[in-house]
Amino acid sequence: MTMPDITHHLSGPLLMAYAAGTLPEAFSLTVATHISLCDECRARLGAYESLGGAVLDHAGPVAMAEDSLAATMARIRAGAPEAVPAPRKASGILPAPLCDYVGGGLADVRWRPVGMGVKQAILPTSRDATARLLYIPAGAAVPDHGHRGTELTLVLQGAFVDEADRFGRGDIEIANEDMNHMPVADIGEDCICLAATDAPLRFRRLIPRIAQPFLRI
Repeated sequence: MTMPDITHHLSGPLLMAYAAGTLPEAFSLTVATHISLCDECRARLGAYESLGGAVLDHAGPVAMAEDSLAATMARIRAGAPEAVPAPRKASGILPAPLCDYVGGGLADVRWRPVGMGVKQAILPTSRDATARLLYIPAGAAVPDHGHRGTELTLVLQGAFVDEADRFGRGDIEIANEDMNHMPVADIGEDCICLAATDAPLRFRRLIPRIAQPFLRI
């Protein structure tokens, strides 16, 4: 599959946090998936990683605990860790970072309906943030909502439009507490997105608010 024409990129702070390893797992997955599609952000990430390496080169020594060597030897004697399986390759519209979480390709996604033809699949990540795949039929809308934290939305197929702009494959939208929007999938193709949130969404209408605890959004 050819690289998409991406016009919405990751912010500097997100790339720096990813390079430093300080993002929640759900956000790291979303950033890694975008980077696999975006030459520009991959190059910017390389620059931040080089900067981090230079900082480490000039950092002073850090004192270790007196039992560090003994603890390391004990772990070695306890036996080698289980073999880590080789990472999966990209499958169809799913970039490689996503395939391990899904367990294969798009056909392996365990979709659950959330109403109005929209489906979701929550991915297994740490509890400090949530990652989910969203399937939005062409022309359908996600309920109008705001945010109590940060939401990253990466388009994998199709496109959506909202008050901010139009987002196609590979584009990422970064929403925070100041944004209220109602994404609508383009009429030409069903839209599939990867979305990561670190706090529940803030819905304006009653029915989405009632369903929110059951859908974990």
